Amino acid sequence: MRKLLFFSIITLLTFTLMGCNSYSNNLPLEMIAFNSLSEDEQSLIPVSPKDSVVEKINVTSDVEKFLDDDYNKAQVYSVIFNNTENESNGNLVVFIDANNEEVVGKGYAKK
Repeated sequence: MRKLLFFSIITLLTFTLMGCNSYSNNLPLEMIAFNSLSEDEQSLIPVSPKDSVVEKINVTSDVEKFLDDDYNKAQVYSVIFNNTENESNGNLVVFIDANNEEVVGKGYAKK
């Protein structure tokens, strides 16, 4: 009887720990982009990082100039923070690698 109880407890603990390990705590792309910004850039965002537009885009010559020099993939995520434009620049844009979700560049959209 004790062996059965012991085995049941061990099995229950094993499944509980496996369930905890499979829980994924991935950040949304908006938050990855927001966390990469400097304090000055973060202060440009008037409401929330969620007030942004996320798109998977092809890397064009216009986009390429904002990306790290060693980035050579065909697509990236573009996170455009709304309401961050000023007199001289368009909205703040952060580019994230489409495969590993690391920031690979940032800049301002054309006005």
